[in-house]
Formats: sequence, C-alpha cells, structure tokens
Amino acid sequence: MTGDNQILLDHGSGGRLSRELTVNLFFKHFGNNILSAATDSAVVPTPGEHLAFTTDSFVVDPLFFPGGDIGKLAVCGTVNDLAVSGATPLYLSAGFIIEEGFLLDDLKKIVRSMADTARSCGVKIVTGDTKVVNRGHCDKLFINTSGVGLLKSSHKNIGSGKGIKPGDKIIINGGIASHGMAVMIARNELNVGGNVISDCAPLSGLTGQILKATSGIKFMRDATRGGLATVLSELCENRKFGIEVAEEAIKIDDNVRGICEFFGFDPLYVANEGKVVMVVAPEKAGSVINIMKSHKYGHDVSVIGEVVEKHPGKTILKTKIGGSRMIDMLAGSQLPRIC
Repeated sequence: MTGDNQILLDHGSGGRLSRELTVNLFFKHFGNNILSAATDSAVVPTPGEHLAFTTDSFVVDPLFFPGGDIGKLAVCGTVNDLAVSGATPLYLSAGFIIEEGFLLDDLKKIVRSMADTARSCGVKIVTGDTKVVNRGHCDKLFINTSGVGLLKSSHKNIGSGKGIKPGDKIIINGGIASHGMAVMIARNELNVGGNVISDCAPLSGLTGQILKATSGIKFMRDATRGGLATVLSELCENRKFGIEVAEEAIKIDDNVRGICEFFGFDPLYVANEGKVVMVVAPEKAGSVINIMKSHKYGHDVSVIGEVVEKHPGKTILKTKIGGSRMIDMLAGSQLPRIC
C-alpha cells in the first residue's frame, strides 16, 4: 500500500495495488476458507430446506456515528433482513465503492468493524468487490452487502405474515427512534444535551432463540427506514384485518423524545437499526416476552398492540389522552441517507 494513507484510483484498477488492498485489508479481516479461495464466485454449502437471499446498499452520512459506523450498519442491516424473514444468516458479500483520496485508516476502521460484527453473529463474508471512483464522484464510501441464509419450511411465511389473524399480539424488542436521531445529531454536529446512541445491532441471535424455543411467530420485520409506523401500515395494507396500538406502550428514550420534539420529528417514522416488530399468536406472547427479556437486545420488550377485525387495512394509534389517530406510511423522506 502507499504511504500517504489515501485510496488511489489504482487501488481499483485490478493491478498490484488492488491486490495489496484485497489481501492486506479485506482478506486479513474477513478471512475464512471460502473467501481465501479467491475464486470469482464463492462456493458455499446449502443444506437447508429453503435459501433466503437479500441485498442492500448503505450510503449513511456521516460514516461514523454514536453506536456504529457504515461497516457495522451494513452487516447488521443485511443480517437483520435475513433474520426477520425467519432465516439463519450464514454468508455475506461486501462491495465497496470508494472515492479517490479516502483515508486508508478510516477504511481499516470500517473493515474491522464489519469483521467484528460478522463474527459476533456467526456469519462469514465470503466474497466481495472494490471499485474506486474519481474525487467528487462518490461521497467518500458506499457499501453494498448481500446475504444468504437457511430457512426452514415452517418459517417460510413469516416474512409475508400470511397466517396473521385477529387477536394476535404485536411485540417490539425495545424503544424506537434512537438510530435516526443519533445519525442526525452526528451529521449536523449538534451540541445537544443527552446521550443518544444508535440501536444498530444484529438481531439474528434474538430471533433465532425465539424461533427455536417457540412456535406461533406469524410475522417479523425490522423497523428501519420509515420507522415503526411504516411497518404497521404495510402490514395491514389491503388485508382483511386492522391494527390497534397503544401510544403509552411504545417506548421512547427521554433524550430521543426530547430531540424529536425539538426538531419536529415524529418518532414513529424515525429509522431504527436494531428493532424487530413481531406478530405473535396470543398464547405464545408470554414465551416470546420471556425470551426477549433474557437477551441483551430484547430486555426492554413491550406488547404495543394487537390485530383486530375492525377498520380492515388501517392502523389506529390509541393516544395517551384517550383519542385515536390513524397511522399511515411515511410520505417523502423525513431524514435521508440514514442507512
């Protein structure tokens, strides 16, 4: 590598510098027997009944924020998409688009963060790609990750919520809106009171424990862009059931709530990166809550509402003052480049 600590166009040329970057950085931190084969396509075993496959791109600004960075976010985001589909995540790809002049030290921090996060949830980064573009043609660094996981036949309808019916309980594993507000504060370098940290976390361990221990999970979705409100709205759209949720049951950290109120954000629509919304059969809700409470990413779990027969296709929020408010999908972008 060069001694000036910057990415050069030659790092993306496919030549000697490309090879040095791949071997000395990516292979060093992502290294495993599949990646080290250095073939054009990773060859991986797939002993499961179904294969779950997802892809996502990450353009968060800034690259580093309280509680995470673009690398951790990329791994968590893709792992969580697999996990909430009912799958066990196994393998990831990682594609990097890097702006010429980007600091190698920052890239190393991001790669180490990705590697640490992948190891923490038992997944391997088995293939990838790097491209370098001219200065001004990319905002520092973009990352694309794709993920593969195994899915049991008994879990194949979790992503679609096909088995949902009135009486099912709606559960979330903790407070909302911290990721969006943490990124917003870091992006604008705001000097505000309180300590707001992103909830960015891999959820596969939590969902895996629940699926192994109990049945009755009808639906799971991670509440990322568009927040909790959009997940609930999409869930009952064009369905024969409605949803009712209680405002007082939805947990929001006091610091997060204060910042949302000060800047005019509705926390129901603010992005999260460590929250799973579950629809659970009522007789299984207690088991799910107990498992969540014993897990580090679910100890602040709450039942926020239930599926109902009335007002099909609509989500109604029961407010703290006794009123009702319809929740719809997010229109427009409340806070762009959040993931």
